[in-house]
Amino acid sequence: MSSAEAISSSTDFSFTVEGILFKKGTIIIQDKRSQDQLRNKGYGEMERSVYILKPYEALYLMHTNRLKAFKDQQPMGFDSLLRVALKFDKNILTKFLIYRDLRSRGYVAKEGFGFGVDFRVYDRGEFEKKAAKYVVFGINEGTNTGVRTLSKILQDINIMGKDAIVAVVERRGEVIYYKLDKMNLTENKNAMNQNFPKNEN
Repeated sequence: MSSAEAISSSTDFSFTVEGILFKKGTIIIQDKRSQDQLRNKGYGEMERSVYILKPYEALYLMHTNRLKAFKDQQPMGFDSLLRVALKFDKNILTKFLIYRDLRSRGYVAKEGFGFGVDFRVYDRGEFEKKAAKYVVFGINEGTNTGVRTLSKILQDINIMGKDAIVAVVERRGEVIYYKLDKMNLTENKNAMNQNFPKNEN
């Protein structure tokens, strides 16, 4: 599969789904056909017989006009959902910005392993075929993150056999990626750009 095909298959779809606000900014999808369509594209998961979109997934789908969300039968806008999600997760905007950027590059990203703002990221065309290749760990520009903390995260990710990537969200919202390798930070302007190139479409 070419990069263009992978980007198209993982991010582009013609349908719009409807969902209902649930707990902590999550969204319930009740329609079975919509559940199948979302599942095929790597959005949401079944949790205790209820199909749930994570807040960052719901925000992204609203941002791309692919989700209509409702609260008490009244439509919600992007800002309304963001305000709800912020009550339960102070990092939701950072998660959304990284998730949006990864999706724009053609990657399926799923909930991470509890390192903070982190995602399991699947190589193009490999979702549901292979395990996630990357663990992307997000921080905001100017945030003080200790070397010991980063070292422990790197060690844990390496034990999993995955590539550790730090996603730094700049103040303007741009995301820059760095590959973590034995505590050497290599900026994603060279090799990492080959892994996470921008969608030129």
